[in-house]
Amino acid sequence: MIPGRKVQTDGIESEILIDAGTVELEGTLGIPKEASGIVLFAHGSGSSRHSPRNRYVAQVLQSQGIGTLLFDLLTREEESIDEFSGEIRFDIPYLANRLMDATRWLVQRPDMQRIKLGYFGASTGAAAALVAAAEMHDVIAAVVSRGGRPDLAGDALSFVRAPTLLIVGGDDEPVIGMNREALAKLRCNKELVIVPGATHLFEEPGTLEEVARLAANWFIQYLAMTGKRSVRASARQ
Repeated sequence: MIPGRKVQTDGIESEILIDAGTVELEGTLGIPKEASGIVLFAHGSGSSRHSPRNRYVAQVLQSQGIGTLLFDLLTREEESIDEFSGEIRFDIPYLANRLMDATRWLVQRPDMQRIKLGYFGASTGAAAALVAAAEMHDVIAAVVSRGGRPDLAGDALSFVRAPTLLIVGGDDEPVIGMNREALAKLRCNKELVIVPGATHLFEEPGTLEEVARLAANWFIQYLAMTGKRSVRASARQ
């Protein structure tokens, strides 16, 4: 289940529109005071920036002084098409290009100078994040995958330079194997963490909180956050 308690983030979020070629993508940008890192979220199959799981992780990151950008990889028209066909959600190059468009839009903002960027990807969004990270290796400083399909990134895995954390549920057996295969192909600083008792969506009590803790610590380490302690493990419910 989604953790019930609210994470205090001091109302720092704002709704924005991202120029992505010929379309505009809707997003939610949250930048804490004196943030030295921003994490862009790439959601999974059939999801959007309103994903309660990604939003929870984003709130935890913000509470640790890490900025977040959650945005829709697809336009509303594309979402309607994909809802029936399912063809776009598995088009990894297409999704990666959208993520790179959002990244370029972000780095062009005057207030984003000298701020390190990271990617947080879920399901197929993790593959898109890794493909984009391989292409933008001089911009992306860290990647985290939650229940992801990094195997779908294919040959791009060997070109990823950003430190990469793969998080998989202990009861998500097929995806564990896919992540292990992808881990072997990565040539960067890398780690695979298996969360005991968790299934693909991390719906079990305490498991999503563990994902958020792991992600926050990874980004704190590699986005050069100073003066912040590691996030402690949450009590199991």
